[in-house]
Amino acid sequence: MKIALYPVPLLVVAVFLLIRAGILRKQRQFCLFKPISTLLVIAVALLSVLEPEQELTYTVGVMIGLVLSLGGDIALLFEDKRNAFALGLALFLLAHVSYTVTFAILGQVSAWDALSMGVLTVAGLGFYALIRPNLGKMRVPVIAYILVISVMVSRAGSTFSRPLFTNGQASMVVAGALLFYLSDLILAAHRFWKPWRYRRVSLGLYYSGQLLIALAASYFV
Repeated sequence: MKIALYPVPLLVVAVFLLIRAGILRKQRQFCLFKPISTLLVIAVALLSVLEPEQELTYTVGVMIGLVLSLGGDIALLFEDKRNAFALGLALFLLAHVSYTVTFAILGQVSAWDALSMGVLTVAGLGFYALIRPNLGKMRVPVIAYILVISVMVSRAGSTFSRPLFTNGQASMVVAGALLFYLSDLILAAHRFWKPWRYRRVSLGLYYSGQLLIALAASYFV
């Protein structure tokens, strides 16, 4: 069994307790388990360096993204404050940039790129139209964020075209990117469209996505 899998049971428990704390509005527990969960995902990525076969460019790129995500997670603990939300958005934007650059360097351009970007562009425009009336001064940052996460998902798909990645590994990267993308949409919809009491369930998507991206670092052959 891959050594990077050992922290996963602890992560599952931590995320369960995190979601429970969020739904029950137990803020102290939520503030405790959120950084713990992200640190466990960072541990998963870091353990990939112990594998006999590895790709340091991927590991380093993902580690940078995860550390930025940790900063974003901490900032969003205070999301009711505009400056904290803006900081969290900026840190997650940079995390997506790190993932995008990593996938772009290691992936390969193919004919499917135009199709994936077309679908993601249509989805992004539709979502933007939905939340646009409530964006206010956040309009430009949110547009930039939607653009970057769309490119990130598209570049994740490029790993299927590069022999460096196995099909199973590329599937992990793409599934992880899509789950991360969906969790971001739920967060944005809650803030800029309709508040949803059970939005914390999206954390399951977020951590599943981050875990798959991190875990893929251990499956180079």
